[in-house]
Amino acid sequence: MSEKVLQYLKDNRERNLKKLNEFLSIPSVSTDSVHKTHVEEAAAFLISYLNDIGFSNVETVETDGHPLVYAVYDQAGEDAPTVLFYGHYDVQPVDPIEQWESDPFQPVVRDGRLFARGSSDDKGQVFMQLAVFEAFMKTEGKLPVNVKVCIEGEEEIGSENLYTILHDKKELFAADFAVISDSGMVAKNQPTILYGLKGFTGIELIVHGPDHDLHSGMYGGAAKNPIMALSHILASMKNNEEVITVEGFYDGVEPLSAEERELIKQVPGEDYVQSTGIPETVSEKGYTAKEHTMARPTFEVNGIYGGYQGEGTKTIIPASATAKITCRLVPGQDPETIQDLLESHIKKVSPAGVTVEVKKEKLSAKAYKVEPNHPLIKKAAESYTQAFGKETVYVRMGGSIPVVEWIEAIYQIPIVLLGFGTPDDRLHSPNESFPLDSFDKGMETLVYYWNAVHA
Repeated sequence: MSEKVLQYLKDNRERNLKKLNEFLSIPSVSTDSVHKTHVEEAAAFLISYLNDIGFSNVETVETDGHPLVYAVYDQAGEDAPTVLFYGHYDVQPVDPIEQWESDPFQPVVRDGRLFARGSSDDKGQVFMQLAVFEAFMKTEGKLPVNVKVCIEGEEEIGSENLYTILHDKKELFAADFAVISDSGMVAKNQPTILYGLKGFTGIELIVHGPDHDLHSGMYGGAAKNPIMALSHILASMKNNEEVITVEGFYDGVEPLSAEERELIKQVPGEDYVQSTGIPETVSEKGYTAKEHTMARPTFEVNGIYGGYQGEGTKTIIPASATAKITCRLVPGQDPETIQDLLESHIKKVSPAGVTVEVKKEKLSAKAYKVEPNHPLIKKAAESYTQAFGKETVYVRMGGSIPVVEWIEAIYQIPIVLLGFGTPDDRLHSPNESFPLDSFDKGMETLVYYWNAVHA
């Protein structure tokens, strides 16, 4: 069955690339109201394509923001599973535009890569799924699985309305499992199973001192300096062994098993010194850098500011100082609980002479993990290997995708992350691109996978 579908994709490769370029040419930047009509145009493109493929119930689900595209295919038979396919059609802004080597919305191929905003994140990968569905319909007359499509237009602005829709319209999106193609591989042409994602939460810490900036000569020695107070607070939250010292922070954290450590060890190692310019790596005591980034929680200060920032010297005791803090979480950690623990620690260690204010990040997500030996994951790994001709590696990622946690929480179904991006894709940056190798071998992987799931 796969051979006819694969041949169709080969025969129609140029047509598919042309159609993908049409999709990529639409500047569906969700964060900028100037592009509201373009976002709607991208949704209309998907509606048209899904109708052409042969999906039923193709519609836009209106939200308080940008529309969500929904469609159903239910002709695979009662014995076939139903998959919820999620993706997004909105893209990041292109700024700074002067750093692009070509127009971000005029796709062009250079050195085996397709350059355009959204080529990897996530229009290109969404299109690959739809092109494979089309190939099955044109050759077999049906899909191997029943499919519900959920493609939103607000992922790049935090999926502001998605949770409510998934929760309130639960029956509409109910499925046996979910597949998301909005991720990548650890290296070009290295098939990768992403079986875990970190959760996310954060706070903003503001230390208040005097009600206005003070002359440091007149008040130094009497007034506590908020920047110094902030520095002491932050230094108390993580020690020199990269261990987070907030009481209760590690409560409930699942230990890293010997089996998982072996899986992580097999992942091709990134040369962090070369790729980041740091002089050496640092990681939590007892863990390698790969283990820490993939599977252990982190605490980071993302920004710190206060006082005079201009040229030269201004001898003041500033009125306030601020730090932005985020934590990446692992299974067993609750974002709201972590926020409360951070706040309690801050208030406990705050020095005299200042007051502290803690603002809690509204957008948080729990970590996600599926067992690497789950049958749906094993079939995905085998499909990757068959298409790419290399053994698939298993990784947990340090990043967060809130929709994964939402789907798991609402539907309690396994989620398979079938992504084909590479570390060189420059997501969210100028000159975003997607390798044509991933385009071809990724669709081949999907053909094998959908047949394997039904087998």
